[in-house]
Amino acid sequence: EVQLVESGGGLVQAGGSLRLSCAASGFTFDDYSVGWFRQAPGKEREGISCISTYNSKTFYADSVKGRFTMSCDNAKNTVFLQMNSLKPEDTAVYYCASSTTTWCSVDGMDYWGKGTLVTVSS
Repeated sequence: EVQLVESGGGLVQAGGSLRLSCAASGFTFDDYSVGWFRQAPGKEREGISCISTYNSKTFYADSVKGRFTMSCDNAKNTVFLQMNSLKPEDTAVYYCASSTTTWCSVDGMDYWGKGTLVTVSS
């Protein structure tokens, strides 16, 4: 079975940075899209970024645009999320997910990681 494993989460102070990684096994990133999602306490899961596996074009939610940057290392079957200028409201469990057929959407992903917790303190 395809597996996605996130890493890089942790505790950081507001204004700090973290880099999340998502390593894939069971397949290479020759799918349609790979995205990052997050779920904050008491909130619905939301998509925050997406990358096309065909042309590496990236997309970001308004809430993170300008602060987060997504990239992909196809040779390592790994995608990254560089998070800068972190805010307490960024506190959430961050998930990596991939789709074989569609662009990123909460309801359209085929494979999900278990998530990594990011906590931003004030």
